[in-house]
Amino acid sequence: MRIPCPEGSPTHPSYPAGHATFMGAAVTILKALFNEDFAIPSPLQPNAANTALEAYPGTLTVGGELNKLAANIALGRDHAGVHYRSDGIEGLLLGEQVAIDILNNEAFLFNEDFAGYTLTKFDGSTITVGEKRTRS
Repeated sequence: MRIPCPEGSPTHPSYPAGHATFMGAAVTILKALFNEDFAIPSPLQPNAANTALEAYPGTLTVGGELNKLAANIALGRDHAGVHYRSDGIEGLLLGEQVAIDILNNEAFLFNEDFAGYTLTKFDGSTITVGEKRTRS
């Protein structure tokens, strides 16, 4: 297996991580557009021998899986030696803030009343962005 950065982690400017920033933004927009609390029906996981699938004993939600995807992308780059952990964490938060700003700006292009997008941030807090009333 080829090590991406054999000289160590990293020898170049790396803050914030670009992959993490992109994933922070993408996941935040997906959480705004889809029901984060939706439980994925009948999830499966590999058995201990990795030869078959078996029922997953817990509950998987769309929001939880999106957060896991973003974290895996950010941490994978750390593991490869391309970034430090702080690069990934701060990249996710930067992407999240960029997406929130985009959602706020996008909402004002709507001609009708709009209750806003509700989403859960990476820190666990729930926010509504883009709320707009066009009529009194």
